Amino acid sequence: MEKNIYLLLILMGVTVPLLSCLPKRQSNTLHTEKLQNFPDSYSISQQGWEYQDKQGPEYQDKWWKTFNSEELNILIEKALTNNFSIIEAWCRLRQVRAQAVKAGAGLYPDISVNVEASKSRQRSENPVTQKLSTSAGENYALGLAGSYELDFWGKIHSEKQAARLESMATRQDINTAAMSIAAQTTEHWINIISQKAKKDLLQEQLNTNLIFLDLVKLRFRKSLVSALDVLQQQQAVEKVKAVIPLIEAREQTLLHELALLLGRAPGTIEDMVTTKLSKINKVPRIGLPADLLTKRPDVQAAYLRLQVSDRQLATAKANQFPAIRLSARALYSATELANIFDTWLLNLAGSLTAPVFNRQRLKAEVDRSKAVTDQKLITYRRTLLTAIKEVENALIQEEKHCRHINALQSQISLAEQALEKARQRYLKGLIDYLPVLTELLKAQNLQNDLIQRRTELLIYRVNLHRALGGTWMNNPEEGNNEQ
Repeated sequence: MEKNIYLLLILMGVTVPLLSCLPKRQSNTLHTEKLQNFPDSYSISQQGWEYQDKQGPEYQDKWWKTFNSEELNILIEKALTNNFSIIEAWCRLRQVRAQAVKAGAGLYPDISVNVEASKSRQRSENPVTQKLSTSAGENYALGLAGSYELDFWGKIHSEKQAARLESMATRQDINTAAMSIAAQTTEHWINIISQKAKKDLLQEQLNTNLIFLDLVKLRFRKSLVSALDVLQQQQAVEKVKAVIPLIEAREQTLLHELALLLGRAPGTIEDMVTTKLSKINKVPRIGLPADLLTKRPDVQAAYLRLQVSDRQLATAKANQFPAIRLSARALYSATELANIFDTWLLNLAGSLTAPVFNRQRLKAEVDRSKAVTDQKLITYRRTLLTAIKEVENALIQEEKHCRHINALQSQISLAEQALEKARQRYLKGLIDYLPVLTELLKAQNLQNDLIQRRTELLIYRVNLHRALGGTWMNNPEEGNNEQ
């Protein structure tokens, strides 16, 4: 190969003193340093906690099915099909794939065909006879041209690889979007159910407060208590009434947001059938941090873009060396169409384009590409460590939240016992109404807080699934999204 190029340069009049002076094709410069402080396991596996992954079930790839809700399964299926962000991501992938095909076209010759036909008429006067005469002429031309750049330094090959890797990274962007949309849909579903549960609880509390109000009014009519007791209980009734509209407003806004996630207009989604929060299952077997390299699409996309920057660096280095191009042209023109193939003019040329005066600009581009590669390496490291942090956060939040809920449930039980004791003492006339009201509000606030904490616990589990990633996003292809 080098010998043929050497001869070609001599034919073009280029003097090459030593064949060994020819630059070699640039190799990949991808950094392969080991990530510092990369953990071998998650901290929850080292603490001996009650909710260790070893005690949980096998991890289910389509994690939302662990909620055992057909309603949720349908919502996520619609979201993954109709969500605008995912459809836009598919459109971007089509653009990038077309660019990849375009980048790879440089490895093949560029051939073009040119066909021309023209007619001419000319009038002239005979100087002797002074008569006008008309002459007509026809001209036909057929040309075939081709050009090809020898990819001696690997520039075109690097450009093709970079475009292909960018296409793969964009596909991982779609997986990232799908992972996020599935989690957001589940979170909205949980929050809507939470608002329904809060509204039902508030209605129960309102009924309880009305019963207490009737009790206080009865004792007031018997002159056993003062009007202050009645006013205090009426405030408790109105407090609950004031909260219910806010809960209803939050429920409706969540339904509107869920409709947009499904690619539908706000106000067109049906009301949720589920009204009770599901119980949390045991933490699944989460595996090792190294599994995130293959299960987190954003980590894979960051790694692929690191490879893209490496190929672009190789291209920038190759641009510093001469570009060798070959071109050939066959051309024929005739005054008669029948003679179009009788004679051919063949031209073969080779050209060598060497950077001379723009050397500084090309070197600056190499330096810029090196800096981009270093930046992509840092981005990859940050993305991977961020993924590990998200798993750790979800694990610790869920573990501590479970303990908090257990303590909260014990506190509610004690508050209800205290309320009953205060009510009995009030009916016997041993205390005034203020201790009863205090215990009543305390118990109701704890009940409201329990629903919120259970909601957060479920969302922490969703965050864990989102942080762990998965391979379920790799199955669907464009399908209807490219129609």
